[in-house]
Amino acid sequence: MNTAYRPDLLYRGGSFEHGAALLVSEEGRILQAAPDAQTATVSLAGKAMLPGFVNTHSHSFQRLIRGKAESRQVSGRDFWSWRGTMYHAAARLSPEDVYDVARMAFLEMVRAGTTTVGEFHYLHTAPDGRPYADPNLLARQVIAAAQSVGIRIVLLRTAYLRSGFALPKDPGQTRFFETTAEFLANMDALLKDLQPSSESVRFGVAPHSIRAVPLADLHQMAVWARDRQLPLHMHVAEQLAENAACLREYGATPVSLLAREGLLGADFTAVHAIHITDAEIRMLADARATICSCPTTERNLGDGILAADKVLGAGIRIALGSDSQAQIDPLEDARELDYHLRLQQQERAILDQVGHEPLAARLLDCATINGAQSLQVAAGSLSHDNYADFFTVDRNDSSIAGHSADDLLSILAFGLNRSAIRDVVVNGKMILRDGRHPLDEEIVERYKVVHRKVWSERA
Repeated sequence: MNTAYRPDLLYRGGSFEHGAALLVSEEGRILQAAPDAQTATVSLAGKAMLPGFVNTHSHSFQRLIRGKAESRQVSGRDFWSWRGTMYHAAARLSPEDVYDVARMAFLEMVRAGTTTVGEFHYLHTAPDGRPYADPNLLARQVIAAAQSVGIRIVLLRTAYLRSGFALPKDPGQTRFFETTAEFLANMDALLKDLQPSSESVRFGVAPHSIRAVPLADLHQMAVWARDRQLPLHMHVAEQLAENAACLREYGATPVSLLAREGLLGADFTAVHAIHITDAEIRMLADARATICSCPTTERNLGDGILAADKVLGAGIRIALGSDSQAQIDPLEDARELDYHLRLQQQERAILDQVGHEPLAARLLDCATINGAQSLQVAAGSLSHDNYADFFTVDRNDSSIAGHSADDLLSILAFGLNRSAIRDVVVNGKMILRDGRHPLDEEIVERYKVVHRKVWSERA
């Protein structure tokens, strides 16, 4: 039976509609026809409905290090020393721990209104570097965690071949390494086994970075991904030292190298892309590539500020990711695209000068439809034949109380608290109802056990 969801307000086409219903098929797709007598009705009185957020870039296991690296004494002064704290956590996780930590991260995402996650997954082997009997065991654990929570997952299986140009292998990265042949064989096995079986599990190819994947191997992976029409995601120009190393090895910075080698395209997402030139922005725009910005992580690590005004002005889509899970709040990431520029340029509403859409609508697109396009998922807007992925907010929540239909979007974009999010639906199935998930207590308790184990060993 079809289901009609009836909120007070429904966000579609850039504005809120009064009294509109969202009609959903039994298969979890959005229908165009009006409800009839055979349609079940779900009242969402007192609530506004919006398309579910898309988290385009996540490392779920890093949820464990939240708050653990906020001291120079512990984790040093920059991104490169911060990695030691991350390696400590990565080395101590059993397959069951990977599942429990991923469930915790995904539960928090759902509570923040996220319905799809792009999981940039690079934990592959046992702590000593030996492959499991099933070399995809940890990937399957992360997928199972997403299915348990109910979030849609695009597993961006990540290739990590070396520690960097002319560098010995870093022992902290032992669990990341595979050869190109192993990586592609393991990807092929995942696709054949899992992709046809579920609307909520998809895949992409993710060479970690220029420093981790030599150019010849990168070409091989890109051809493999494009033959199968899979999205291609990669860390690009997050750090100045990364650019300098790429210059030493190839005589070009990462974006210029990727453009020169014909590796950019509409299926390519450059994660971070902070340290890029105006010419490189034009290269990304010409290729119709996407940039995935992760503002809460980028400010936490001191990476730098994305030139979102120039990027959007060039017509490049910006998607958003929670990355290291320093904070999981899609609207916070969205508003930081503008707030960081305000601090840098000492003016207000910088992105309001870019394009014709209202600023709040552009930021919401970054958190929804742009990420869906990056991950090649039929989501991100409440449009006909898209997946029925959405969330509701309590119109009486203290963070947005007093709004009208005309100003609600701006108030949401710049002031919504996560406490206002009440229901989350993925593929037509309600996984959060009135702020409660059926596995809340179990997920939190099991996560606490893993957290104590990992950090008691460091004490």
